[in-house]
Amino acid sequence: MADAKVIPFDDDRSRGSAQRTSRRRSAPRRKGDPVAGVAALPGQQEGQPQGAQQLAEEQPAPAEPQGRVPGPRAGGGGGWDRRIAGGLAFLRRRLTGEYEVDDFGYDEELTDQVLMSMLRPFYEKYFRVEVKGIENIPADGGALIVANHSGTLPLDGLMMQVAVHDNHPDGRHLRLLAADLVFMLPVINELARKAGHTLACAEDAERLLERGELVGVMPEGFKGIGKPFSERYKLQRFGRGGFVSTALRTGSPIVPCSIVGAEEIYPMIGNAKTLARVLGIPYFPITPTFPWLGPLGAVPLPTKWTIQFGEPIPTDGYPPEAAEDPMLMFNLTDQVREQIQHSLYKLLVQRRSVFF
Repeated sequence: MADAKVIPFDDDRSRGSAQRTSRRRSAPRRKGDPVAGVAALPGQQEGQPQGAQQLAEEQPAPAEPQGRVPGPRAGGGGGWDRRIAGGLAFLRRRLTGEYEVDDFGYDEELTDQVLMSMLRPFYEKYFRVEVKGIENIPADGGALIVANHSGTLPLDGLMMQVAVHDNHPDGRHLRLLAADLVFMLPVINELARKAGHTLACAEDAERLLERGELVGVMPEGFKGIGKPFSERYKLQRFGRGGFVSTALRTGSPIVPCSIVGAEEIYPMIGNAKTLARVLGIPYFPITPTFPWLGPLGAVPLPTKWTIQFGEPIPTDGYPPEAAEDPMLMFNLTDQVREQIQHSLYKLLVQRRSVFF
């Protein structure tokens, strides 16, 4: 180590010379190798003809790619510059009102850039959602996604919305049908409208499907989201089949969706019914942590989620009057319900753990 010298990391010629010196010390001389002690010409590599070296020197250096900042900022600073510029442009549009909302109040730009960004850490890091069967969602046109509902708070619908937006090859947006209570709450009402949610009524769902939108519905309603932990993953009644009638009238396919993992985020072991009636809400949950730990008890458990989209059930082959046939609606409703329940059982068997 006494004869070692410091070689600058940006001096390629010095590095190459040091490597050649090291090779000459360790490798035995072979026939055809240059005689020891004879140094190569300046800038010429050993064993390379002088004419070839001269030709290489005459070749122009590769040009720096356009749009790339040279040096340490390459690949990093430019991205941050674009993000800052995009953020400032977004704020300017919000302040000046130069953005669009549809007649339902849906703000696509706000949803993509703000609301989805707020939900994505929960989706990717906290619940670590795994998505299966995304190819079963049509690339275009209207479709009705029907899913099970659970979890005490409706986080499953929000995670399903992120799953469709982030995983579908065409980046489609899911418009959820929500209960009346959602639109009676301050702040929540505005956010729900901005995110594309609308009332769970046949008229709104039909209008969206006729426009070619993806519509999400959870027919169990409060019976599913507020069921006790002892009945987890047991589907409740799917109402009167109104979603099937809407799909038949618009000829939209029905895509069953099964969500595993949401049942355990707030294990509901009790229901304070009297307090719920006083507050005017469907149920007042009692969990192992709420209300005993106060606001801390409202933090959901970090369970591992799986969202699976099943094969679509077509409805465009039925005549127009089929939407008024109660027996057909009952059969299709039962078919969708059984397909979701079967997928839930299958996913539960495959699951290694609630949290992993």
